[in-house]
Amino acid sequence: MPEYKLRINGTSHNVNVDDDTPLLWVLRDELKLLGTKFGCGIGQCGACTVHFEGAAVRSCLIAVSTIGTSEITTIEGLSEEGDHPVQKAWLEHDVPQCGYCQSGQIMNAAALLSENPKPTDKDIDNAMSGNICRCGTYVRIKQAIKTASNQ
Repeated sequence: MPEYKLRINGTSHNVNVDDDTPLLWVLRDELKLLGTKFGCGIGQCGACTVHFEGAAVRSCLIAVSTIGTSEITTIEGLSEEGDHPVQKAWLEHDVPQCGYCQSGQIMNAAALLSENPKPTDKDIDNAMSGNICRCGTYVRIKQAIKTASNQ
């Protein structure tokens, strides 16, 4: 198997995996970064969302061979202290119920706010539409994003 040198959460990691191994499984199985969740495996639910050079992407769709030297940030790397404005707003609005989708939701929201610090309701709806919450906490998610945008 080929060896890949990946930059994850600011640290270099060497992994030996097949070329077509999805980033999701490298994160979870090889690097034991379990915050990124497997949901659907086809990029439709958003549970596996990470940042690829700052942009929100579905890690289940990215083959390790395509990453190169790009910086990947997972939920574990968003904030060492868990004090990113989105994380703080999530707690303030008591967003999670089961919590399964939350790392993907948070990563998507953080990417939105880094590109658009003052999103409108429509901006939030458009950016978050690909992240599914089985518990239906969409109203609290939107409130938390608005709160984070004011911090």
